[in-house]
Amino acid sequence: MPRLVRKRPRQPLLWAALAYGAGILAGLLIWRPAKWWLGAAAAFAIAAIYWRHRPPVARAFALSAVFVLALLTYQLQAGSGRPLPSPYGQDVVVTARVSGEGALRRGGSEVQQRLDLETEEVAGDSGARKERFGVRATFYRKTNGAETQTDARQFHYGQRLRFSTALFQPRNFGNPGAFDYRGYLAQSSIVALASAKAANVEVLPGFAGYHAELWLTRIRQNIIQRIRLLWPEPSAALVQALLLGDNALLDRDLLVDFQRTGTYHVLVISGLKVGVLGLAAFWLMRRVRVGDLTAGMLTVLLTIFYALLTDAGVPVWRATWMLALYFCARALYRRKSVLNTVGAAALIFLLMDPRALSGASFQLSFLCVLIITAIGGPILERATRPWQSALKNLEAASYDFALPANLVQIRLDLRLIAGRLRRFRGGRYSLPLLAASGRVLLGCGEFLLISLVLQAGFVLPMAYYFHRATVVALPANVLAVPLTEIGLIAAIVALTVSYASLWMAQLPALLATFPLKALAGSVRWLGAVRIADTRVATPSVVMILVSAAALVLAMLLARRRTLIMLAGLLPLAACALWICFVPTRPRLHPRVLEVTSIDVGEGDSILVMSPQGQSLLVDAGGIPHWMHSELDIGEDVVSPYLWSRGINHLDAVAVTHPHADHIGGMKAILANFHPRALWIGRTEPAPEMEQLLQEAKRFGIPVTVHEAGDHWASGGLTYRALAPASNSDNHTTKTNDDSLVLNVAYGKSAALLEGDAEKATERQIAQEQPAADVLKVGHHGSATSTIPELLAAVHPQYAVISVGWRNVYGHPRREVLARLQESRIKTYRTDLDGAVTFYLDGKTVTSLVPNHR
Repeated sequence: MPRLVRKRPRQPLLWAALAYGAGILAGLLIWRPAKWWLGAAAAFAIAAIYWRHRPPVARAFALSAVFVLALLTYQLQAGSGRPLPSPYGQDVVVTARVSGEGALRRGGSEVQQRLDLETEEVAGDSGARKERFGVRATFYRKTNGAETQTDARQFHYGQRLRFSTALFQPRNFGNPGAFDYRGYLAQSSIVALASAKAANVEVLPGFAGYHAELWLTRIRQNIIQRIRLLWPEPSAALVQALLLGDNALLDRDLLVDFQRTGTYHVLVISGLKVGVLGLAAFWLMRRVRVGDLTAGMLTVLLTIFYALLTDAGVPVWRATWMLALYFCARALYRRKSVLNTVGAAALIFLLMDPRALSGASFQLSFLCVLIITAIGGPILERATRPWQSALKNLEAASYDFALPANLVQIRLDLRLIAGRLRRFRGGRYSLPLLAASGRVLLGCGEFLLISLVLQAGFVLPMAYYFHRATVVALPANVLAVPLTEIGLIAAIVALTVSYASLWMAQLPALLATFPLKALAGSVRWLGAVRIADTRVATPSVVMILVSAAALVLAMLLARRRTLIMLAGLLPLAACALWICFVPTRPRLHPRVLEVTSIDVGEGDSILVMSPQGQSLLVDAGGIPHWMHSELDIGEDVVSPYLWSRGINHLDAVAVTHPHADHIGGMKAILANFHPRALWIGRTEPAPEMEQLLQEAKRFGIPVTVHEAGDHWASGGLTYRALAPASNSDNHTTKTNDDSLVLNVAYGKSAALLEGDAEKATERQIAQEQPAADVLKVGHHGSATSTIPELLAAVHPQYAVISVGWRNVYGHPRREVLARLQESRIKTYRTDLDGAVTFYLDGKTVTSLVPNHR
């Protein structure tokens, strides 16, 4: 009898998607007129038709045509930007409809609601204009602290609002490696920001929206109300995050622990979660005898409803498309190719928006599916699928003839064991019990294998986008995923029963509480482990290329013989270990003193790199508590810049004084970069400083107090402290005047870093005649600093003002800018220029503005 040869499935759409993606990447580097690309695409298409009798050649030409068309499409879309609304920064009256309803957030004595709006009319000094564009607005109101209905909505989807405000363009921090906040909002068609007092917002008559979306919004809010009735805090916030992807009410420390342990995916409505829920629903329907075609259609409809309900965005719709394509292929063909389905979904989304390829969400979604299907699937086919076939129909001896001898032997052994068990248990359930136990063990083994492969494959994107080496992700997911599934199923049952009887829903709600508490506890426990907080710098180009090649090699060799497959997995594992545990080389200029003023908004953060490569960070920015911002400047702004420079550790950090815009981000810096020393000035005790010193003690970081008159050398540099005064009688009541002021010298060149020193301190500094080529202007360009005597004593060539864009303080003041101009000092501002770098070679100074706009 001839041996049947199973043909390997083809994936033409996957190759087409890869060619299209390569064309988009090429569009970033190559530009030619559209006629060139049209001609090239036509030539490749004609060649593919001509060589159709030679399939390999025809496929190569066809993929080349797809590549060129992608390049053309990207360039056409990149050149057709939407005009921005005007005027920005002026007081206008906006009439708009609520297109996206946000939750109320309480911060101190203020309650905020963030909404997405679509404008109808914008009225300003030049008259009213009919304009349609997206606005993200924040409406706030003061409270007396006695209100309890924090889950009530003040404004709802479809309402028409009119309010006075000033429109601002979303702004990115001007540092290399900064998050593209403007691009992130543009994905939701948001091109302007606004804020207003809720009391000054007028609700206009009429409904402006879609009734279907209104009903979905009402269903979502009703579910949230039910969650609040069934669970107390913080379990309610966790259920809301797991079920609806809304983690706004979760404690930030818990969110960070989920990120540290690599389990953050359970809190968001990711494409993977939607796929798992969809396939679980399909499996359940098949178990209750629903037909294959009907079950597939119902699964797709349920997935679409869930995507609409959660409003989780593009990743969920990608997963929905992939499920729909998969079930279509299942209905039309006998053989399904998951990779081909992935390629079809990727091609559809890239055709709709070629710029999606550069987004982390798109890359992670498809990379996850590719790793599971292209690497994990073949491994499971070889490792566990034969055992699964051996556990089928154990009672049927005739099925043995369809299996290889080694699997038949396993079945015989299990029957013998079942016969022995009957002596103790009796009955006929021993053999099914053994089969079920075997399937559970195999399922656990498959889960571990897939998790291990995913962790190895995801090390590169996790390091590149999130700078995390999730070294505890495997044990954390082993605990988190089963607990999440149990808690989520029990929560869904409780919510469903609650619509019939709240009293009857208490039992499943209680059953859901235990795994949810265990989930939060395990994540906090593993997140507190020191190794869980391992952060990594942006991988080098060489590291990225080698890791990507190792991933492709593992995919190509996964279906080969066992030894070849293992040979393909070893480079992937080696690259994962390389990224996690081998520090990257900092990207710096040798033999010069580098002083970089990082754009942190209204605050200070300065990176000093010595000629020998030693690093010092002076201040880490921060946001005052009264602003109620969720942004952590140290974690979200300063750290990404340092990682983009390849910096994993800092030799020292310094805090000039304990004001929030200088010290607020330092806690994250201590955790992320583990500096060898912390320098502070001699200031009056402050709660913020005490908290930071406790953090330093926890990490074992020695603290050094510096005051005027201190001199020391390190890394080829000479440091001189000019303030605060060593005599305690000279301390003022102003914390700014107690700032740690440093003069950093290399050869005959130097930089003076003032912190927030004001006039009294500047007069004392001027008496020391601290000549410097670069001046970090004191107190963000406030009128309280930068006196003429200091400028005459220092006589700098360059000055830099670290200041927030459109800040409420009016910094920098005009008189300070005029004073600097009169002294012929070339002045940079971080709000206009972004990060500014100065290179001092011991004799001369040069400046560099990487993100000059």
